[in-house]
Amino acid sequence: MARIAAFIYGAASYLLMFGVFLYLFGFLAGFGVPKGINDGAATPFGLALLINTGLILLFGFQHSVMARPGFKAWWTRIVPKPIERSTYVLISTLLFVLLFWQWRPMEATIWSIESTAGQAVVWSIYALGIVLLFASTFVINHFDLFGLRQIWLNLTQQPYTHLSFSVTWFYRFVRHPLYVGWFMIFWATPQMTFGHLLLAVGMSAYILIAIRYEERDLVKFHGEAYREYQRKVPMLVPRPGKVHDEVKADPGFPAAT
Repeated sequence: MARIAAFIYGAASYLLMFGVFLYLFGFLAGFGVPKGINDGAATPFGLALLINTGLILLFGFQHSVMARPGFKAWWTRIVPKPIERSTYVLISTLLFVLLFWQWRPMEATIWSIESTAGQAVVWSIYALGIVLLFASTFVINHFDLFGLRQIWLNLTQQPYTHLSFSVTWFYRFVRHPLYVGWFMIFWATPQMTFGHLLLAVGMSAYILIAIRYEERDLVKFHGEAYREYQRKVPMLVPRPGKVHDEVKADPGFPAAT
């Protein structure tokens, strides 16, 4: 019964996360959702800045701390290991919901692209970012990243094993294509308001900080194999001639994001 309950919990967390991701894309784009990033009651600038910055910091703190191995070692004394990742996903999802709910519009315009062609280019970059984001999760194992593999192995009474170290597809060009997708999603907009800029800057800062700690953990886990990967493949911006050969070998390559 406990294994079934864990599976239902993990599956529900995943479905909620997926729905919130879709809402996030509409929230940033300003269409298809009840409240976009520039919608809501007018709030004094100082108060809006304080609230919005707090929401970004809260998300970044949770997302970073709960992803660290040391926290996981402590956390799994309280939360069963098979649902540790699902719980991380659920809490992250609920913080996104809080951000959507409490976000205050800051409508001062930083840039505005009026031409149809220019808007088409920007929206194409935005859509490409979404595709790159999801495609990257499947390259590193989408189901393990979001906790579904863990609850399935637990349900079928199979031991969990770390994923093998893999350098394939987008990961041959940059070390963090998933984050590249997020950068494109946060920054590609034909109308950049101050509120949107604040969110883009805040999330970008979080990503850059997270990469530092994530790569530190990966070096500890993989040693020289990951150091060589760092030397050969750029972090975020592809460089001509810098393409890593496809590699797949043990030990495991756990997702830290």
